[in-house]
Amino acid sequence: MDKKALQSLILSEKKQRDTVILAHTYQAPEIIDIADFAGDSYALSVEAQKYDAKRIIVCGVRFMAETVKILSPEKTVILPVSQASCPMADNITPQQVIDFKEKHPDYVAVAYVNTTAQVKAQVDVCVTSSSVIKIVKGLEQDKILFLPDGNLGAYVAKHVPEKEIVIWDGCCPVHDGVTAQDVIDAKAKHPNAVVAVHPECKPEVVEIADMVGSTSEIIKYAKAHEGEVIIGTERGVVDYLEEKNPQGKYIQLRADKLTCKDMKITRLQDVYQSVIGISGEKIEMDEDLRIAAKRSIDNMLKYGG
Repeated sequence: MDKKALQSLILSEKKQRDTVILAHTYQAPEIIDIADFAGDSYALSVEAQKYDAKRIIVCGVRFMAETVKILSPEKTVILPVSQASCPMADNITPQQVIDFKEKHPDYVAVAYVNTTAQVKAQVDVCVTSSSVIKIVKGLEQDKILFLPDGNLGAYVAKHVPEKEIVIWDGCCPVHDGVTAQDVIDAKAKHPNAVVAVHPECKPEVVEIADMVGSTSEIIKYAKAHEGEVIIGTERGVVDYLEEKNPQGKYIQLRADKLTCKDMKITRLQDVYQSVIGISGEKIEMDEDLRIAAKRSIDNMLKYGG
């Protein structure tokens, strides 16, 4: 079956089965095309709450499906490919958070939303890459444990120097692979272009970029810019921009490095099989864990709203 026929079948089946499809922006274009909504990790969770559908298929990685379940417990949440994980989220265990807090009770634990439900249950507040600076500045405490992304933590520490921030030694291996030389080389080839990067990139990369922001912020910035934009985040963003805003001029920074295998593991066939119920993993969560994890997300809305 060709791509268009399979897409049509998915669109037909999901309506009949009271199913909504959410896709992260890093997903393949053919998946985004059949999604009811496409956006960054936290946006997917917020959007899921707006639908009356009983089933939500999350085309992304595990922590995204977990976050949807945390905020929409009454819905059946399906991850099409169970192996779709996130190395950064898996970099820290809940026990490591517990151990740190026992040794340092005067620290508040701040976690990137790119974390497992078990870790969310042990931290004090979650953040997104777009809300993190506002939230950290707004916390009453001056001593912060930031986890799990060291690059994002360094970005926060630079912008909130008045606070003492302990940064976890973790990273997104995709964004972390980009170097300052990669940016310099791209600028040499496209001297009139501006550079927009994600704060998950190394500090040396962030330092020489024209714009630093979350996935959604990069997309907004790139759409508004009239000239060439070098995009320093996962290549799915360029795919998305080229389809949704074809008049723009977008240049992918090191596509060989900025390709997330976990985000690309989900295929259109996997989505179809999840819709009709013959494959895909149903996300199950203990209610005590869900409530504990939701507390850190609620605090994110409290301080970042």
